[in-house]
Amino acid sequence: MTTRQPIVSVLGHVDHGKTSLLDRVRGSAVVQREAGLITQHIGATEVPIEHIYKVCRPLIGNKRFNVPGLLFIDTPGHQSFTSLRARGGALADLAVLVIDINEGLKPQTIESIQILKRFKTPFIIAMNKIDLIDGWETKENAPFVLNYRDQTDEAKANLDDRMYKIIGDLYERGYSADRYDRIEDFTKAIAIVPMSARNGEGLPDLLLV
Repeated sequence: MTTRQPIVSVLGHVDHGKTSLLDRVRGSAVVQREAGLITQHIGATEVPIEHIYKVCRPLIGNKRFNVPGLLFIDTPGHQSFTSLRARGGALADLAVLVIDINEGLKPQTIESIQILKRFKTPFIIAMNKIDLIDGWETKENAPFVLNYRDQTDEAKANLDDRMYKIIGDLYERGYSADRYDRIEDFTKAIAIVPMSARNGEGLPDLLLV
């Protein structure tokens, strides 16, 4: 039996970068065409496995996976689209919860977590907008784990401070989370992938996880 594409729902608070993330994946500019730059419908983006191999090669080399790719669903983040967002969370195999590293958990973020919990949908966190961290030297489309090594101690500390604030807020809501490359058992902790949807840093890490 042929393995189908896993369906990946993208959720999160308004303006935290959901559509911008998908734009990076599909190389389009849908966000610029949206009224008020807010997504008002559920769209789908197919990501073939060959594209994932190409983007993730610096991290995986020639490793291969037994899925034909991923099908991303872009779910609206504005509070007036609760029913659409709930429907998106219900039909997904996996989910990406987008959180602005500088703003942390917001009302629609918490609502999205509740939807994912209700439907028992496994999810990872795209901790977006790391390019806005003080002192951070971003590289377009670079894997986060490789670019992290080149940052100053101050920039690393600034990122870690914001990340652990988010980790603490998640812990208070009953979730264990950590940066993805520090996790040994992905069934017991939510993986956090620091990234920048604007310039693609961390996208290879996100697609791999």
